[in-house]
Amino acid sequence: MKTKTEHEKNGSRPAETPALRSIIARHAFFEHLSEAHLEALVGCAMQTQFGRDDFIFHQGDVANRFYLIEDGCVALEANQPGHGTIRIQTIGSGDALGWSWLFPPHIWRFSARAVEPTRAIFFYGTWLRAQFEQHPGLADELMRRMAQLVVERLQATQLQLVEISEVAMRAQLQALQLTVPTEQTAPRKG
Repeated sequence: MKTKTEHEKNGSRPAETPALRSIIARHAFFEHLSEAHLEALVGCAMQTQFGRDDFIFHQGDVANRFYLIEDGCVALEANQPGHGTIRIQTIGSGDALGWSWLFPPHIWRFSARAVEPTRAIFFYGTWLRAQFEQHPGLADELMRRMAQLVVERLQATQLQLVEISEVAMRAQLQALQLTVPTEQTAPRKG
């Protein structure tokens, strides 16, 4: 899938639909959101889909959107040059994806890749940031909700690092055991 949608290329806004509004309003991520804030969100949203192994975004690219996963499965991955790619977390139906659009410098901290065909609601983060002045409190609401998402991602990263450390430690112990010569008993002269 291309990283820029047709709407981004021509600057148009997506069409609002009652069904899309209903999906957003019922989503746990936006629970108890005011009607005015909900309308601002719907005006910046559209449905999208990704095929298996499509990248949704790449670590290091400009972050200008976020998603609510309707169904499917997405891998969050970190790429460290010289060390490869590490899967941090796998998320799915009902999860929110992408918080970097809200926090300067607006660069993706991870990559996101569809592990299986995935449907999502796409939100134009740049348009939402423009709505903050017109909708008092919207920035605070989204910041609070996204901060919780950041905490969840950090906890997932911490667990992944612990697992990687345990695997590395076991490998080191095995390597040490292979290099330590075993004591052989020589026959005694009698």
